[in-house]
Amino acid sequence: MINDSRIFSISERISRGRSYFLAYINELCDRIDAAEPRIHAFIAEPGRRKRLTGEALTLIERYPDKDLRPPLFGIPVGIKDIFSVDGFETTCGSQLPAELFAGPEAPCVSALRHAGALVAGKTVTAEFAYFEPGPTRNPRNASHTPGGSSSGSAAAVAAGLCPLALGSQTIGSIIRPAAYCGIIGFKPTCDRVSSSGVIPYSASSDQVGLFAQDMDGMAVASAVVCSRWNERISSAIDVHLPRLGVPEGPYLDQATPGARFSFENTIMALKAAGYTVRLLPVLGDINIIAAHHRNMTSAEFAAAHARWFERYGDRYRPRTAELIRFGRSVSEEALRKGRASRLAVRTSLERTMDMHEIDLWISPAATGTAPEGIASTGDPAMNLPWTHAGMPTITIPSGKDKKGLPYGLQITARFMKDEILLSWARGIEDVSAAAFN
Repeated sequence: MINDSRIFSISERISRGRSYFLAYINELCDRIDAAEPRIHAFIAEPGRRKRLTGEALTLIERYPDKDLRPPLFGIPVGIKDIFSVDGFETTCGSQLPAELFAGPEAPCVSALRHAGALVAGKTVTAEFAYFEPGPTRNPRNASHTPGGSSSGSAAAVAAGLCPLALGSQTIGSIIRPAAYCGIIGFKPTCDRVSSSGVIPYSASSDQVGLFAQDMDGMAVASAVVCSRWNERISSAIDVHLPRLGVPEGPYLDQATPGARFSFENTIMALKAAGYTVRLLPVLGDINIIAAHHRNMTSAEFAAAHARWFERYGDRYRPRTAELIRFGRSVSEEALRKGRASRLAVRTSLERTMDMHEIDLWISPAATGTAPEGIASTGDPAMNLPWTHAGMPTITIPSGKDKKGLPYGLQITARFMKDEILLSWARGIEDVSAAAFN
């Protein structure tokens, strides 16, 4: 079941008055109660309705003047269960004692609250944001994975159980599940959103991001959580359509024939709409980049879990324990090379952008549509180089397969050009929506 849950639509509705706001909260809780037995996007919370109603009333009392309300007034947000949130346990999708992960609320969560958002609840994550999935299913087709590791956040937004959600990406954990679930996922530039208060996977690669159904709402939320956001940058960009680059070669060859066919259809639609698209041979060493990324993230994961694994190693699920053991085997030299590779990859990509006068990279957001079953969260190969380079990336829905499962288009901009990325992505989304909806 898919419900319309665009941030701007909800904001307009709840601004009509107290009764509309409370009716929306009750409707949302009814929707969660009805969907959760099938979707399993949220960590169970028996008192959710009472809590949200009370928090809504507090917000109304705090901001009686509609004109003085903050930008996300009353918007419920799902929080991936690796973020510390006041009033909630953090379990990281694991069997370890929750008190191990207790700490001050993540600044990005506090920023959302300060902007008027309500915490809809904690969303299910794969164990420690890796590959051991939780029970969450894809709202588009419950026999398929929603992706991961931000599985609950993506599924909750796609099903309309909350209009906004926080996730994190170390390889592909925002862009891939957003694509699988047919929504918008945005991974800002590395460190543009503080990862403080988030249980780490890899300090060098963990990147906080957002899920939403609408681009306008995504822009508002991004301005809240991203440091030094400047709306004037996006409004001042050149009037020309962005020139698009396609990373041709071994990287693109990782996509399935279905994903390639959908991507080529998207390219044709963009060309017909007046966009310049250039095929460029980059990322030819994608296997080396992937090895650097795996060495770096695995070693940092093992270091982050050293004390916990020593004491609670038998409570880790197999793939997570295997990651720790592999991480322990990574040499200091391999770790150093992995970290150095980040800037090298970014520099190479941006030099190519300069040489060929392109503004954005476009690529498939995943190797294919969501795999059947929930034993796997899917392949993050299409997301890895952009995450490794720390460049801002967004995915938008872009066509469907024969079963009706969505494909996503991944759009990447230069480092720290997040505002421009979102602005240009609006136009690309309009083309995609006209071509495939």
